Amino acid sequence: MGKAKAVPQNRKTLALKNAPSVSKKQKKRKETARTIENIKNKPKVPKKTINCEQNKTGIQNLKVKNQEKMKQISASKKTQRVKSGKTLKLNNHEIKLKRLEEILSRKTQTMQTERKIKKQQPLTLRDRMMAQLSASRFRFINETLYSSDSSQSKQYFNEDPDAFKAYHDGYKQQIEQWPINPLDVIISSIKNMPTDNVIADFGCGEAQLAASIPHEVHSFDFIAMNDRVKACDITHTPLLMSNVHVVVFCLSLMGTNLDDYLIEANRVLKTNGILKIAEVESRFEDVEDFIRLLGCYGFKNTWKDLSHDLFYFMDFKKEEDISMKKKKTLPTITLKPS
Repeated sequence: MGKAKAVPQNRKTLALKNAPSVSKKQKKRKETARTIENIKNKPKVPKKTINCEQNKTGIQNLKVKNQEKMKQISASKKTQRVKSGKTLKLNNHEIKLKRLEEILSRKTQTMQTERKIKKQQPLTLRDRMMAQLSASRFRFINETLYSSDSSQSKQYFNEDPDAFKAYHDGYKQQIEQWPINPLDVIISSIKNMPTDNVIADFGCGEAQLAASIPHEVHSFDFIAMNDRVKACDITHTPLLMSNVHVVVFCLSLMGTNLDDYLIEANRVLKTNGILKIAEVESRFEDVEDFIRLLGCYGFKNTWKDLSHDLFYFMDFKKEEDISMKKKKTLPTITLKPS
């Protein structure tokens, strides 16, 4: 068979075949244009601005927190300083107390040593005779006071003032031999009373009570041994009626007219005022009878301590005044000589 003849192609057809596709180019151009347009239309994000603002806010917050922490630390330090200051003060206070305790301990030891030395040292004949004379004179004066009324005792001491001093010197020696000093008990109780209370010390001696408490104290005895004492017969004191809160008889109920002592105590005491009595226990025949008799003088017993071997302590409250009519019917009160 013979070969088929090729169909001749014109130039235009060949050109179209060989030419690139127009649609593809257009597509690429469109895609490129879209990409460019998308890039142009994409919203711009302010990178640095937002970050800076956030950083500024964060830094500011940190500063505020740091300032608060610094304030807390400062307050804590101040508190610690105050606490440490208080601790130092307390420590100093404790040190002072310890020093005082040491000083008192040394003084006590010194006094005890001195007493031992005095006891150990033999007295000369003259010293022994003087001591015996002093003791004898004390006993004589003591008996005189117990067996005389107050006006006679005052006259005796006015005529012989040295006798009053000799009596109190002997009294001091007696105190050293006692297990307790009754005046110390009374001083302790009055210290617990309001400081505006007025005290009257009947038979005060050297007015040790007035020297030991902050209260106003009227001190009375037959002879004034110092400026704190007013010399008088304690049955007739210069005090006004119902003028004092407390009357004290500390080993001073001596004489044959104890009724007058108690009448005067009632006169100067305010209603509900306190009568304090400390006395040698051997002087009471019957202490309950003594308490009952004081009820006739307008006094009610509010407290008593009869537990000591040597002394009785009693408190009485004034409930009423003693009228002139009642004075005539009052029972007599007596105590035995010690």
